[in-house]
Amino acid sequence: MMVPLIGKAGDIPAEPTEASQTNRPYVAPRIKFAVIGMNHGHIYGQVNAVERGGGELVAYYAKEKELMDDFKKRFPKVKAAASEQEILDDKSIQLVLSAGIPQERAPLGIRVMKSGKDYMSDKPGITSLAQLAEVRKVQKATKRIYSIMYSERFENRATVKAGELVKAGAIGKVVQTIGLGPHRMNPKSRPDWFFKMSDYGGIITDIGSHQFDQFLFFTGSTEAHVVASEVGNVGHPQYPDLQDFGDVMVRGNGGMGYVRVDWFTPDGLKSWGDGRLTILGTEGFIEIRKNVDISGSPGGNHLFLVDNKETKTIDTSNVDLPYGRQLVDDVINRTETAMTQAHCFLTMELALKAQAEAERIKLS
Repeated sequence: MMVPLIGKAGDIPAEPTEASQTNRPYVAPRIKFAVIGMNHGHIYGQVNAVERGGGELVAYYAKEKELMDDFKKRFPKVKAAASEQEILDDKSIQLVLSAGIPQERAPLGIRVMKSGKDYMSDKPGITSLAQLAEVRKVQKATKRIYSIMYSERFENRATVKAGELVKAGAIGKVVQTIGLGPHRMNPKSRPDWFFKMSDYGGIITDIGSHQFDQFLFFTGSTEAHVVASEVGNVGHPQYPDLQDFGDVMVRGNGGMGYVRVDWFTPDGLKSWGDGRLTILGTEGFIEIRKNVDISGSPGGNHLFLVDNKETKTIDTSNVDLPYGRQLVDDVINRTETAMTQAHCFLTMELALKAQAEAERIKLS
C-alpha cells in the first residue's frame, strides 16, 4: 500500500508507512489525540503509530476543504472540527499531530504547547533556526513534548533492530554512519508548496533530518557540528526554487557521519527510493536497505551484519515498533522514553545549520 502525498496538485505515491501494512493488535485507548494539518500523506503513518500505542483519534481539522474530505474518507467516525481553535480549546485532547506544510509546523506546535497539549510533527518539524529558537523557548517554558516523527528510524523494523544490535555491542564501537536518502520526485503530481524554498525549507532540512536523527542515535552523540555541506539544483532548471541534491559531513562526540539526499530515483526502480544506512563499527558493520534490495530478496527491511565471524542476513519481519507506544507513555508519565527533547532539537539544529551553511553547487 502506498500513502498519498496530499496537495492541490493531486495525490502521488509517497513513502509507504510500513507499520500500516501489518495487522495491528487492538490496544485500549489511553489518551485522546487530534490532527491539525494533513498536507502530506505521512499523517496517516503518524496516526497509525499513535493508535498502535494506545491513542484514540477524536478530532481533525485542516484549512483546506479537500484535505478535510480526504481525511473523512479514512476516518468517517471521527469528529471534523470547525476550526483549529476548537481542538486547542478541548481539554480532553492531550496530543496533537500535524503533517501540515513544513514551514507551518513549528508555529502550530508553539500554539499547541501554549494550549497545554503535547505535539508530534512530521519531519521536518522546524524549517529555520529562528523557528527552532522560539520552539525551544516555548517548550522549556511549557514543559510540553515537542516530538518529530523521524520515520526512517521509528517506523522501519530493520533500523529498530539495528539499534538493538548496536546497543548489544554486535559491531563494537560505532565509528561512522552513512545515510542515503534518495527519493522519486513525480513533479507533475506535487503540490505547489513542494517547489517553494520558503515552504519546504531546503532539501537538507527536509529529507536530511532523517539522516541526522540516525547519525546521533547510532553514534550516541550528544554534541555535534557540521564539517561541510552542499546543495544544488543540478537537474531541474524549470523549478528554480527546488534543490534536488545535497550532502553533508558531520562530526559528533560519538562518531562521524555522512549524509546524501536527492530527488533522482529513476522510474525503473520498484520503490520510491533505495534508502540505505551503513553503520561502521570497530568490530564489524551493519547495512540496512530500507525499501528495496535491487539485486536480492523482494520487499524491504533488509538488514545485513558482518563481524569477525560471519556475514549474515537478519530477519526483521517481527520486530516491534515502539515509538508510538513510548510516546503515549511519555504523554501520560511526563517521561522521555520515545526520544529525548535534546535529541529531537539537536537533530533539527544540525539539519538547519547544514542547510544554512551549504555551498551552492552548479554542474557544467
